[in-house]
Amino acid sequence: MFTSTVGAPIAARTPDQPTRRYTSITVTPASPHIGAEITDIDLTSELSPQQIAEVKDAFVQYQVLFFREQKISFDDHIRFASLFGTLGRHVGAQTISKPTDHPLVRKFHYDENSKRISGESWHSDQSCAPIPPLGSMLYNHTVPPDGGGDTLFASTYAAYDALSDRMKTFLSGLTATHDGARVFGPGTPKSSHPIIIRHPESGRRGIFVNWDFTSHINELPRSESDAILKFLYRHIGRDEWACRFRWRPHSIAFWDNRCAQHKALWDYWPNVRSGFRVQIEGSAPPIAG
Repeated sequence: MFTSTVGAPIAARTPDQPTRRYTSITVTPASPHIGAEITDIDLTSELSPQQIAEVKDAFVQYQVLFFREQKISFDDHIRFASLFGTLGRHVGAQTISKPTDHPLVRKFHYDENSKRISGESWHSDQSCAPIPPLGSMLYNHTVPPDGGGDTLFASTYAAYDALSDRMKTFLSGLTATHDGARVFGPGTPKSSHPIIIRHPESGRRGIFVNWDFTSHINELPRSESDAILKFLYRHIGRDEWACRFRWRPHSIAFWDNRCAQHKALWDYWPNVRSGFRVQIEGSAPPIAG
């Protein structure tokens, strides 16, 4: 399962979108529905206006971008992520990531002493916030020597498109509660968001519920809500619209929380996976689709 990985270049397009041409960077799609590796770029230096525009275009088109051999500093990390919006801070009062000496950068380090890792279920980061993050950018400088620690990404666009017309109609107009206490404990936000949302840039519809944060559908009895959510969680995580990113040292994954979900695999204990993450703030609550 999840055999799609970054491979040979193919046409830069996704379903229902025209082919797009990139001249200042190289874009290699990772799967038919989600993900692309970006090469011919150096994130340790200033990017040209054309590179910036093309990376932004690729981000909207592919939902998650991958970069290799980028030995970035905190300043590099922050400079690049800031091109996409204001950087923010984690909403969780209790989290297994750790602060660093920079308030906008969090450390994600796991080793033989770790009891669990972050993100082992399909989720969209901090969807419990009134305005969830636009995106997250994770840089791993150290990865397990023998493989493992891959991250899976799923397109909620493709998951929505695969629903029957009757199910799309049923879900349209419904909202769900996202409760941060399910993951981070007391003192974290609880918010309601539409189940079907429309991406503010691509205009495409996606499903906005996830295993970690969504507690119930507001307009249904709990028994019906539980059954529908269980179906949607399984549906979003299906192999057909997922790709698998195999980390190498000094790699970066940058995902769009508005249309992609991800899941981290902890199959490398007691080896080390270590890196840093920054978060790009959202500018508005999810838009009902």
